[in-house]
Parts: sequence; structure tokens; C-alpha cells
Amino acid sequence: MVKFPVDAPKAKVIKTLEFLGFTIIREREHIVMERENEDGTKSPLTMPNHSQIKGSTLRSICTQAGISREDFLTAYEQI
Repeated sequence: MVKFPVDAPKAKVIKTLEFLGFTIIREREHIVMERENEDGTKSPLTMPNHSQIKGSTLRSICTQAGISREDFLTAYEQI
């Protein structure tokens, strides 16, 4: 099984999340993103605005946003 990257570059994480349908709402100390789902609901996502994002933080972000591990890693490898 492929592991989450230990220290992923912020830009690549943001591009991956945008590939998965998220858009940036606000970018200050934290980056707030949101995705509109097919049923009309919205999935919010908050991540720290650091240059590198730790693997444990990525796992928490995916859980918070309802993204499966496989979906995130597949998109991350494509970016």
C-alpha cells in the first residue's frame, strides 16, 4: 500500500485537492477550501498554510473532507 508523503509541498497538495473538486475560499494562517457535492451539500476543508504538509495532517484533511485514501493518493501521483 502506498503511504502518504511525509512532507508534501503545499502547492502540490492544493493542486491535488483542486483536481478533486475543491476551490480555495480563503488563504491566511489556514487555507479554507470547499467542494460542492452532487446532492447540493458542501464539503469544507481547512489546512494549515505551511510550506510543507505532514503526512499525519494530510490524513486528517482527507478524513475531514470525506476523501478516501486511495482517491487522494491517485490524484496526488497524477499531479
